[in-house]
Amino acid sequence: MKVIEGAIVAPNAKVAIVIARFNSFINESLLSGALDTLKRQGQVSYDNITIIRCPGAYELPLVAQLTAKSDRYDAIIALGSVIRGGTHFEYVASECNKGLAQVALDYNIPVAFGVLTVDYLEQAIERAGTKAGNKGAEAALMLLEMVNILAQVES
Repeated sequence: MKVIEGAIVAPNAKVAIVIARFNSFINESLLSGALDTLKRQGQVSYDNITIIRCPGAYELPLVAQLTAKSDRYDAIIALGSVIRGGTHFEYVASECNKGLAQVALDYNIPVAFGVLTVDYLEQAIERAGTKAGNKGAEAALMLLEMVNILAQVES
């Protein structure tokens, strides 16, 4: 029996991070967590990481799609935050989620979902590096594992 599992070390992975500027004080913490995880745990060189900034979470799927289409990256991390009350919450959160999932399926590339969808600002702060961990770091861990799984499945 063959079992395929992904390791978290991927030193040669080329990673694009697409990040929303809206709610940047939250998103920058997610970015710090993702970069720290990619570097320290994944051993990914900073030369292999590209950060692409866009206006908000709603725009993330289009930027991720064009990034995937470029065929220059092994994986994409999408980072952002949608806080209920500050925007058209259900619409933005739903379209962002569906769009990013579609990019992964259309281009056979891991797209890590590091977009917070929360009811209150305090929840976003907690999930961006305080008592609930850092969801950017968690997205990076998932991404590293998926890069290795897909490499094994495709070989």
